[in-house]
Amino acid sequence: MNKQFYVYVMTNWDNTVLYAGMTNDLKRRAHEHREGLADGFTRRYRLKKLVYYEICDDALSAIAREKQIKGGSRKKKLLLIGSMNPQWRDLWEDING
Repeated sequence: MNKQFYVYVMTNWDNTVLYAGMTNDLKRRAHEHREGLADGFTRRYRLKKLVYYEICDDALSAIAREKQIKGGSRKKKLLLIGSMNPQWRDLWEDING
């Protein structure tokens, strides 16, 4: 079985700041963001809410997709999140079953 990679978007409590990232362990990475263990931008802006993710088959496609999302306009990011998560729920519970 191939390892999966994830592209994800985190936001703050009022959904004003968006951060796109990629990882090979979505549960661990989301936990790091939620607990403030991730240094820099995400901790500074308290980005603790997972509002979007997608699965990629390999690291290269995940990196390319992350760059595509980061390079897109805010409007495109909002549409992307709305397509998967129209209520902007925190998907933390979903990934932890």
